Amino acid sequence: MARATFAVAGQPAVPFGQRRNLLAVGVISALFLGAPSSEAAEVTPVDGARILAADQEPGNWLTHGRTYSEQRFSPLDQINVETVGELGLAWYVDKPERRGIEATPLVIDGRMYTTSAWSIVYALDAKTGNELWRFDPEVPKEWGKRACCDVVNRGVAAWDEKVYVGTIDGRLIALDAESGAVVWDVNTIDRRKPYTITGAPRVIDGKVIIGNGGAELGVRGYVSAYDAVTGEMAWRFHTVPGNPADGFENATMEMAAETWTGEWWSYGGGGTVWDSMAYDAELNLLYIGVGNGSPWNRDIRSPEGGDNYFLSSIVALRPDTGEYVWHYQTTPGDTWDYTATQHIMLLDLEIDGEERKTLVQAPKNGFFYVIDRETGAFISANNFVPVNWATHIDPETGRPVETEQARYPDPDQPQFIVPSPFGGHNWHPMAYSPRTGLVYLPAQEMPFVYGRDPGFEFKLGEWNLGVNFAHGSIPEDPQAASEVIPLLKGRLLAWDPVANEEVFRIEHPGPWNGGVLATAGDLVFQGTPGGSFAAYHAATGEELWSMQAQTGVVSGPVTYEVDGEQYVTVTVGWGTVFGLIAPGEQRPVSRVLTFRIGGTAQLPEPEIAAEDWPEPPPVTGSEAQIAEGRQLYLARCFMCHGDAAMSGGVLPDLRKIPEASHAVWDQVVLDGALAGRGMPGFSHLLSAPDSAAIQQYVIQRAHDTRVVAEQ
Repeated sequence: MARATFAVAGQPAVPFGQRRNLLAVGVISALFLGAPSSEAAEVTPVDGARILAADQEPGNWLTHGRTYSEQRFSPLDQINVETVGELGLAWYVDKPERRGIEATPLVIDGRMYTTSAWSIVYALDAKTGNELWRFDPEVPKEWGKRACCDVVNRGVAAWDEKVYVGTIDGRLIALDAESGAVVWDVNTIDRRKPYTITGAPRVIDGKVIIGNGGAELGVRGYVSAYDAVTGEMAWRFHTVPGNPADGFENATMEMAAETWTGEWWSYGGGGTVWDSMAYDAELNLLYIGVGNGSPWNRDIRSPEGGDNYFLSSIVALRPDTGEYVWHYQTTPGDTWDYTATQHIMLLDLEIDGEERKTLVQAPKNGFFYVIDRETGAFISANNFVPVNWATHIDPETGRPVETEQARYPDPDQPQFIVPSPFGGHNWHPMAYSPRTGLVYLPAQEMPFVYGRDPGFEFKLGEWNLGVNFAHGSIPEDPQAASEVIPLLKGRLLAWDPVANEEVFRIEHPGPWNGGVLATAGDLVFQGTPGGSFAAYHAATGEELWSMQAQTGVVSGPVTYEVDGEQYVTVTVGWGTVFGLIAPGEQRPVSRVLTFRIGGTAQLPEPEIAAEDWPEPPPVTGSEAQIAEGRQLYLARCFMCHGDAAMSGGVLPDLRKIPEASHAVWDQVVLDGALAGRGMPGFSHLLSAPDSAAIQQYVIQRAHDTRVVAEQ
């Protein structure tokens, strides 16, 4: 057995015993929060040969997308269009974290590995749900302020007899799959900067690949590979160039710098690789999706224009060295937060009578792309939701043809644009069925009003967008808000990637609907933030079965087999960025739900909390102070406590805090009295008058919305 080690990015790994004090808490958590069950299935090693031959063992889910191609299609068919009506709950596991859940579980020979909020890892018996072990990486709760989009995690990777997880505070940790004990723990970031990890790692030829997030807060993006045995860093590929005065890491970065202007490096540049990856073993190419710029607004980060490589791009790398091979940029010179970090899927398609190795993606910008995955050459693109920032993608160049109103250089002329920064499609995974030839795509319509922020000032670690959010915020007037809400739409699209067109759609009550699973039983499974989890006929879209999960369902489901019986599992829990920002009262319950034919388990009756809306303190601020408070709230508070001070039900609703809490407002907001619970102090950014202005704005909102609620 390999000797356990602890490693730091860019430094040699050292024996575990020499860093025992740093890892003790994690080891104790793993050993005592859940001891291995004597009845648990035996741990079996995972390697590249197994993942490449995944269709030969369809009862397992070995990697994030089941296969390296990330198609999320299962050959299992015991649960099918004829039997799905008999589907029932086999077991469920409640988790105590009560935050957003986005994880795709892995299932390997009867063992399930999944994650929860704060990067906590669970190992469960896949047949019974019994907990085998639990590992808490003890992420400092103050780090949550660096997470743009909730303290979520999208899952683990498996290799040999280890499980790998990226943590919200930028570590990559290898765990023993049998016990959950730490094997090594590597720091992947500059800890002085606001990086986070929410994505699932992938492992290729013994190298664990992981990216990170933080572009909104002022970082420079990259993806790294670590030795699966020792934790030593093998390579790192930066996605945007650094300061030319420091020299470039390689010729690729020197080439990329030619597409930037100004002093972009002083803002970080962005381009984080926070989610999607795929791998073609035959071509030996790793595909990564690259995110938005820092700041969003190109007029600030690159004032004389430029495409800004490799923002909003799909980049092909050699997984053994990190060498750049090719890229395709979906949104040149992005200024709308149109990331290309959305699900990447590899499909072999017959196009114009020719078999093509393709890569497909539906990024935030609203266009469905089909490109040649050998060369990066453009094949086709078509919008899958309404867009008005571009008329089409030029078939000769593969570049978008922008409309006149697309960009917003004048602070006095904001522009109504679709899609919004939430995108026509976000991180929620798609699925593909070779039986129907269709991609199943969680799509949404969400407009936004972009306007340049005239008072932009870069502050590392805070939201650096260059966009005036006052234009895009939900109107505070109830009548105006009622006219905006119907504009927010969501649907599941069945999309033909060859014709690049919609085949049918399933309308949902709103946006932010869950990831998708397709099966050989001609079924498509998807959840909604309203709590529905349903199975649809893959050929027609007819709903064949559904159940109510009692909380939001946005993760990607999986299916597997144990002892000859097929199961379907989905992790559920309200939160994520939409749950934090959007108004609502969904229950923040965190669960794993698993179904089988004939399942008879029942969820407990939901706890209905009594509505508690105490009389708010009197408004003492002037109109000018309250207006200033609104601007400060939008700049500092809305990402956690909700747009227009209307909480989504995950974190405290500031409109409903009691008078005693208002009495200690500055101790919390400025001094960090609740830092241990995830509410850090902001005295480095806010003055006492700033804090008072925000408080008066919140009190005003409490009075306004309380009156509406009582009517």
